Amino acid sequence: MTSTDNRLTKPADSPTLMPIAHLDWASKETILARASIVGERLSLKTLDRTELLATNPLIIRAGATGCAVLLRYGVIITFDLGTDEENALLNMLRPHIIEPIDSAISEELAIAFRPQAKERLEGSVLWLQSYSAERLQVVAEALGKSVVLNYYEIEIADIFQSLKPFTIGIQGKNVRSPKEEDLLNYIGGTLLIQQKMFGIVEVGEKPDPVWDDPTLDRLYLRLEDEYELRERLVILEQKLALISKTVETSLNLLQRNSSHRVEWYITILIVIEIGLAIYEILTR
Repeated sequence: MTSTDNRLTKPADSPTLMPIAHLDWASKETILARASIVGERLSLKTLDRTELLATNPLIIRAGATGCAVLLRYGVIITFDLGTDEENALLNMLRPHIIEPIDSAISEELAIAFRPQAKERLEGSVLWLQSYSAERLQVVAEALGKSVVLNYYEIEIADIFQSLKPFTIGIQGKNVRSPKEEDLLNYIGGTLLIQQKMFGIVEVGEKPDPVWDDPTLDRLYLRLEDEYELRERLVILEQKLALISKTVETSLNLLQRNSSHRVEWYITILIVIEIGLAIYEILTR
């Protein structure tokens, strides 16, 4: 949607935007967008709607001149907010954060608005023709997915490091054998990551606003390519599959070793029983 009006506006019959006060960034060279992961989910049903600018995903007014996009999978994207304003927003949203995550992971992007600009990423600046709700939502979705990918890339790297002793153990070297409980925890953790990545965040899917507007579709594809969302998702899928295979192999070996121990116990008991029987015969 190309517009020479930079205000946050859309026709009244729009399912996305609600009639409310406008933002005014026309006099600014650039604004800063910042995405942060704050929890596993955001529960927004009870959120005060008086500062609502748009829905699907939600945009609320925040700070003196800014706004924030709230993504249900636990990510907040702020636009034109200072540090104190971000902290105030986070404190306001804290009751709505499910399973808070204490993470310093974030993604930042400078945005410039020019009505006749070709929408593109140039260096570290994203050029947009307007700051319509849909454009902010598309940018927020791309930044939000990148932050979630970053978070789980670190999580999976930690899992790989933890699994290293198990893989060495499979080679038969003198390393502590894994406990069945540990292996089951890794299986559960892997399944939770898969559920979030593919069932909740839907990293590989396009956000709702792009479906009705080819301009927004092209914008999202540029951002998707810039942040390598699909490529990173494929790599995560491969790593998750490798983790699952490693854990499954370790679990099978553990169960096999347990079975062998039981067989040895039975053999020893039989030998003892035979020995006692022979002793009894000899002492008659």
